[in-house]
Amino acid sequence: MSAETFVALVAFAFVSSITPGPNNFMLLASGVNFGFRRTIPHMVGIGVGFFSLLMGVGLGLGALLEAYPQLHTTLKLAGGAYLLWLAFKIARSRSVSSGGTGRDRPMTFFEAAVFQWVNPKAWIMAVTAMAIFTSPSAPYLSVLLVATAFALVNFPSVSTWAGFGTALRGFLADPVRLKWFNIAMGVVLAASVVPMLR
Repeated sequence: MSAETFVALVAFAFVSSITPGPNNFMLLASGVNFGFRRTIPHMVGIGVGFFSLLMGVGLGLGALLEAYPQLHTTLKLAGGAYLLWLAFKIARSRSVSSGGTGRDRPMTFFEAAVFQWVNPKAWIMAVTAMAIFTSPSAPYLSVLLVATAFALVNFPSVSTWAGFGTALRGFLADPVRLKWFNIAMGVVLAASVVPMLR
């Protein structure tokens, strides 16, 4: 991989990781409701889960989905249903605390990692990255390089969203403000499902 291609890969990884999407909306809400430290397992789970998804797509899962489009449709529907359930739980959250909310704990490492496998935006990112940045002349090395580039860029990118949520905790300590923030985050998360299911 040339230096120019690697820079383009890192730029793609950064832009696709930091722009709004299901993971980032959930991290923003988690930062508000649980604080940065309690959201770290969620952030790490995103990175590890997405790395494993990239490796899976790069090592042949993408071809399997092309061969069996109904499997891709099933994954999109499962991911969309799960996102809607999460949106509902976030919208019902009512207090900035370690408990007493609609979802009384942040997403765990394992939940966040597994979620990447049904996250429509993650699939789009993974398939696009592997199609554009891997090289037929060095398939395994280029797949590993793409997945590693995303791993290095992803954590700081998603941390920004959790950090922003944490910064809002003081402002949203007012129960009425928090209620409307969580409802808005639930609606935005639910709305993010629509374009990804087309």
